[in-house]
Amino acid sequence: MVDMSEPILIVEDDPNTSALVATYLEREGFVTLAAYDGEQALAVARRRSPGFIILDVMLPKIDGWEVCRELRKTSNVPILMLTAREEELDRVLGLSLGADDYLVKPFSPRELVARVKAILRRTAPSNARQNRILSQGGVVLDPDKCRVTRNGQPVNLTASEYKLLFTLMSAPGRVFSRATLLDRFYEHGESVIERVIDVHIGNLRQKIETDPAKPQLIETVRGFGYRFADRDEE
Repeated sequence: MVDMSEPILIVEDDPNTSALVATYLEREGFVTLAAYDGEQALAVARRRSPGFIILDVMLPKIDGWEVCRELRKTSNVPILMLTAREEELDRVLGLSLGADDYLVKPFSPRELVARVKAILRRTAPSNARQNRILSQGGVVLDPDKCRVTRNGQPVNLTASEYKLLFTLMSAPGRVFSRATLLDRFYEHGESVIERVIDVHIGNLRQKIETDPAKPQLIETVRGFGYRFADRDEE
């Protein structure tokens, strides 16, 4: 079920586009906030703590890349980035900075709303997560508190990184193909590239591995996909 209790912050410098997006979201029962440049976006996010952020890349004062980077220092709020260019580099850059998804302009407002709902569904706590604390290789994931620690130190993950880590740690030793992981993230057939998973894996390794260049926890199984190391088998 989609949580509509927290506002969605729309960061878009074109007032007409911002108003259109707000109209479609509000028709679905969401509450919206608006910011029209990067500085205002950061100020509103800090003051109002939105539950979701739609973030345009091309913004006055501070661009969307930098806004995303700053937000990720303190928050794991889901972020959908809007980009006017379809180049893979732009999409990968947004994901590497911690965005959860991207949408290329011009876009259908209905598709945007569908993306927002899909992200909220896949990042929301599910009943299956309750009460079972996962622990492997010094990493502890507490689903009840949505908290991750590494050797006792807290690890700040985005919602998508958390969902990916939960999936891998729920079945240590099991190899998940990129296609399988994509299906877990994009259950409604959204068109995405498999490299999205590689970017999230890279971000996770930076946060939980002792040496991300030589990962010991999230292993690559060449030609197949990824798995979380099963230390009980060693």
